[in-house]
Amino acid sequence: MNHILVVGSIWPEPGSSAAGSRMIQLITLFLAQGWKITFASTAQKGVRKADLTTIEVEEVIIELNDNSFDSFIQKLKPTIVLFDRFMIEEQFGWRVAEHCPNALRILDTEDLHCLRKTRHQAIKSNKKFETADLLNLEITKREIASIYRCDLSLIISTYEMKLLKEVFKIDESLLYYLPFLLDKIDEGQIEVLKHFEDREHFITIGNFLHAPNVDAILYLKKTIWPLIRKQLPKAELHIYGAYVTQQILELHRAC
Repeated sequence: MNHILVVGSIWPEPGSSAAGSRMIQLITLFLAQGWKITFASTAQKGVRKADLTTIEVEEVIIELNDNSFDSFIQKLKPTIVLFDRFMIEEQFGWRVAEHCPNALRILDTEDLHCLRKTRHQAIKSNKKFETADLLNLEITKREIASIYRCDLSLIISTYEMKLLKEVFKIDESLLYYLPFLLDKIDEGQIEVLKHFEDREHFITIGNFLHAPNVDAILYLKKTIWPLIRKQLPKAELHIYGAYVTQQILELHRAC
């Protein structure tokens, strides 16, 4: 049986983050093809983690910077190794290449971290983001190197695909555009939805461990929301997300 080893940066939490949902989507996709899956991680298992054993995925705790991983992967002999984020590929990719050289190595980027970092710095510096800002960052060099070390990288957005091909000149054969794997809304579901005129209020959803989500909420609250309230004085803004911080809680003001 074809066997996939997923090396995760954390254990998937589909109820807490988009990244967790995406990982479950990928796992489900491989299971539907009849693949055996082992999910391994150095992270502690949190209370929000999905129980992968219920979908017949083996869970294995591995050690960082430890030779035990060499023995583990030699015994496992996976057909494919999927790295969850480039930092995980940095830590374990060379061991996979040494002990399972025939295994296909796939990088799930989960957003380009260099892009995320550069945008975050632009916001903190109150300047406009420019692609040129990416080029000299250490994290950019590390992430692009990781992409080149892998046989294939999964890219979640068309913007990132364009950036990698046009700015970094990465051959398209190394990239695969794979957005969120969501079911289409059929006509029956659309018919029971409220019409636009019958809806009210605004919502935003995001995990607060993810710094860009916090930046987005603060910008929304301080800059965009006052403009909306001028035109819609009775409108409410509802903020949802796991791992909420005190900074976000202090934004609450019931009307």
